[in-house]
Amino acid sequence: MKFLYALLIPVCACGTVSAQNVPVVGPGRAVDPFHYSIQKSASFTKGAVSSAHPLASLAGAEILRRGGNAFDAAITTQLVLAVVYPGAGNIGGGGFLVAHRSGGENISIDYRETGPSKATRDMYLDKNGNVVPKLSQAGHLASGVPGTVAGLFATAEYASMPFRTLIQPAIDLAENGFVLTEHEAAGLNATRESFIRNSTRPSAFLRDTKWKAGDTLIQKELAATLKRIRDLGKKGFYEGETARLIAEEMKRGGGIITADDLLHYTAKKRTALEFTYKGYTIVGMPPPSSGGIIVWQLMKMMEKKPLANYGFESVESVHLMAEAERRAFADRAEHMGDPDFWKVPVAGMTNESYLQNRMNDFDAAKATPSGNVTAGQIKESEQTTHFSIMDGMGNMVSVTTTLNGGYGSRTVVGGAGFLMNNEMDDFSAKPGVPNMYGAVGGDANAIAAGKRMLSSMTPTLVLKDRQPFVVAGTPGGTTIPTSVFQTLVDIIDYHMSAPDAVNKPKFHHQWLPDELDVEKGFPEEVRKKLEAMGYTIKERSGIGRTEVIKILKDGKRETAADIRGDDSVAGY
Repeated sequence: MKFLYALLIPVCACGTVSAQNVPVVGPGRAVDPFHYSIQKSASFTKGAVSSAHPLASLAGAEILRRGGNAFDAAITTQLVLAVVYPGAGNIGGGGFLVAHRSGGENISIDYRETGPSKATRDMYLDKNGNVVPKLSQAGHLASGVPGTVAGLFATAEYASMPFRTLIQPAIDLAENGFVLTEHEAAGLNATRESFIRNSTRPSAFLRDTKWKAGDTLIQKELAATLKRIRDLGKKGFYEGETARLIAEEMKRGGGIITADDLLHYTAKKRTALEFTYKGYTIVGMPPPSSGGIIVWQLMKMMEKKPLANYGFESVESVHLMAEAERRAFADRAEHMGDPDFWKVPVAGMTNESYLQNRMNDFDAAKATPSGNVTAGQIKESEQTTHFSIMDGMGNMVSVTTTLNGGYGSRTVVGGAGFLMNNEMDDFSAKPGVPNMYGAVGGDANAIAAGKRMLSSMTPTLVLKDRQPFVVAGTPGGTTIPTSVFQTLVDIIDYHMSAPDAVNKPKFHHQWLPDELDVEKGFPEEVRKKLEAMGYTIKERSGIGRTEVIKILKDGKRETAADIRGDDSVAGY
């Protein structure tokens, strides 16, 4: 059956509440995997979801419609993404959750992958001490111990519906199939040879002819894996048959993850970061995510600047914001890592006096060469996916989850049907040597067994008068925190709508390499003036795929999905 690829309302948001025991997914159901469309923006009165795939947004919204809260919807949305968005949605990767509960509590859950027990600091160096990039970027040795499933069960503590109900839509989609979009078909075709090189068994992603839009993808092995999780809980992944299949795949392909590594993985609840910006409260993810601290630094460096007077993407505003980004990434390289292994000076890095001093050498007339910018002295990851959810009860959930690169390590676990991550590349294989995103790190992010690699993921919430206002986040490797920063400035300083804040051209600076990345559509006159000030400017493909929900004055949830992909919104 043909996929309906159009900017249309996918499912009527009206009608009566469905019974929980009626299937969510199926032909003619609330979520029809053979007839669906993409909706880029809408306003909803109660619950809203924005994610990287229309089926995931629709399934999450249906859970909300049936009486579930934002945490219920987050579990379903993430599991459906693991089926319909294999390039980044996953159960073989990891992620971060930041949430605001209706009672006022802010929480964060860290289910970042960890280094296997056999991981060593120099495991990706050759005999001459040089980094061998392919080892950390593709194949079995590139994978960290996955955390997504543990994160789902940590999230379930805040849910109101049975886990087996929340996972069933993903099982149905894996077992019975769904039609591919043009983007998805192209991605599977482009990655075909890499799947063959880096997996030891055939998978559902491979067939003799090329995939095309409208083809049905059925994943029976993944469905069986999801059923084990449904029936056995967390043990259905980290123990028993699934753990055996992962360990055997690793052994066949020269990987180092063991059954014991899986058995001992735990998700961690951490204290969410909170700071104020111009009267708003920003809630973010602490380390081992670097994103929360970077956004804190960037916004505090901007707080006393007249950005609204400068204007959106004026020379003055872009120059100022890029220079702040340059300094924040220099700090990231020196000071950030897994707080269980490295003392991350959070208080020092976010101290207001320190941040104001970071901009003391800012020159309004010219760019500062990155060679002249070092980390401040303190005394004390691209294929990711994000989804944003609000319910009608005052809960907000922001989740960024990842395999790291597109389709992760390209290793499909034989017999289990899911892709493993290539997150080991997010460690610093060698101090000063950039990873696949050009990010530079040092001892703080060195490889170690059991350690969580530094991340750029930046799930973020905004409160206005301590009440829900914005849920935001994006994929994009090192561009994640700068994209979230720009999105928040667009909404707070420039009073943009959610769709404009998501879709207008973005820019990015990360200290090293010393260049300013801009999207197509970035103002040409501004670009020329910045080049005259000393910037090296590189035009690149889309930066991130941001998902935003914003509460309007009338209480409606203005919801936006990025135009840069198949992202879609749903709600009621």
